[in-house]
Amino acid sequence: MNRAALAALAVFVPMVGEAIVSARHDRQLRALGAVEPSGDVYRVMQFAYPAAFVVMLAEGAMRGFEYGGLATTGTAVFVIGKALKYWAIASLGTRWTFRVLVPPGSTRIVHGPYRWFAHPNYAGVALELTGVAIAAHAMLSGLPAVLAFCTLMGMRARVEESALLKGRMPPG
Repeated sequence: MNRAALAALAVFVPMVGEAIVSARHDRQLRALGAVEPSGDVYRVMQFAYPAAFVVMLAEGAMRGFEYGGLATTGTAVFVIGKALKYWAIASLGTRWTFRVLVPPGSTRIVHGPYRWFAHPNYAGVALELTGVAIAAHAMLSGLPAVLAFCTLMGMRARVEESALLKGRMPPG
């Protein structure tokens, strides 16, 4: 198997697992009467997230994936991002989904990485994207892909923070 295919598997297999967990949590939260606030950018994010990886990995494949310092650094950044993201997911438990769902009576999560900053999940995602951009040597698509998705996460964080002000949900 070539390096581009291995990189794609490393990115997309966990993404499928995350989608399965998110869907299960989504059903549980909705059964509890969770409400989805207006103004979320989920519909854009659900396409932009995998698309960002696709364009960066495609650029890497066209350039020819090479092992070396940048690939090693990028892989390390990606793994650190995944670890932070999964710590945030574990800390949120069943309250983590791809969507912003507000269960009745929610309060802010203040353990795990949430004790230090409000949006560790998004920080992890930003590190994932940055890691792939570096590892793939995505010099043309990397920065725009990372910045575009970070902009979407910023928009989403505002929706979450608005709900937090009402004392109803954890940040992502």
